[in-house]
Amino acid sequence: MLQSFMAMVIVSVLWVVVAYGLCFGPSLGGFIGNPIPNLFFNNVGVTSSWSLAPTVPLLLFALFQVKFAIITPALITGAFVERIRFWAYMLFMVLFILFVYAPLAHCTWHPDGILFKLGVLDFAGGTVVHMSAGWAALAGAIFLGKRKVQKANPARITYVLLGTGLLWFGWFGFNAGSAMGANSLAVQALGTTTMAAASASMAWVFMDKILGHKLSAMGACIGAVLGLVAITPAAVYVSIAHAITIGIISSVVSNFTVSQFPKGKIDDALDVFACHGVWGMTGMILTGVFASKAINAAVVD
Repeated sequence: MLQSFMAMVIVSVLWVVVAYGLCFGPSLGGFIGNPIPNLFFNNVGVTSSWSLAPTVPLLLFALFQVKFAIITPALITGAFVERIRFWAYMLFMVLFILFVYAPLAHCTWHPDGILFKLGVLDFAGGTVVHMSAGWAALAGAIFLGKRKVQKANPARITYVLLGTGLLWFGWFGFNAGSAMGANSLAVQALGTTTMAAASASMAWVFMDKILGHKLSAMGACIGAVLGLVAITPAAVYVSIAHAITIGIISSVVSNFTVSQFPKGKIDDALDVFACHGVWGMTGMILTGVFASKAINAAVVD
């Protein structure tokens, strides 16, 4: 819990000092932003706005974006829990934000970013947050090796259920909030987000039954979260019906991945790669499959 709390502390300060500029500053070749004009939030105020969010003060946009940067290294901690020194973890966070998160965010979300120009659709972080966290988690688990004592079950299932409910509700802030206003895109994101989570949770429980496992609170919660991850890049580009489809497909794929993951060789404690990494990739691919110009004019069918 302290690792997650310190992610909020360290990344918030780093964001104001330099990371915001690296993500959203003037583009340097489409790969990274020039941080100099926005050092210490210079020129980030309430009288200007981001080019893709003209109705929102730039300071509000910048503070909204920091929560995406905060949660990404916090997700990674689940893979190497109980195996990393705290000071090393904080150094890792700083390096990850500067050398992995910032270039990826710039490439994907900045209008001059190389991936943005290629037509990549990532509405609220399927690539920038979940895929980057998933792959970094896999690398961390491989590098740090296995825990001496592996705990099979969480201490309190009630905390898992409570956390999932808070996360599900908070995800409306990520996805619907990324519409940058109380508008039709926000409503679409709200609908697709909740239906993807519901259908994925349902599919996970059914998959457990088909595979001969007992129905569990953990399974229902894992399914709901993977639905949230999978719909994140597609939230305003697909219909409600396709959101349900994305939730079901991603749940089946991820259930299989978790069951087949080589846990004896790679100790990804909370299945961060098998969940966030695989769900992020599945969601991005299905965004390309189901995105429709009828839902969002930005889509090229």
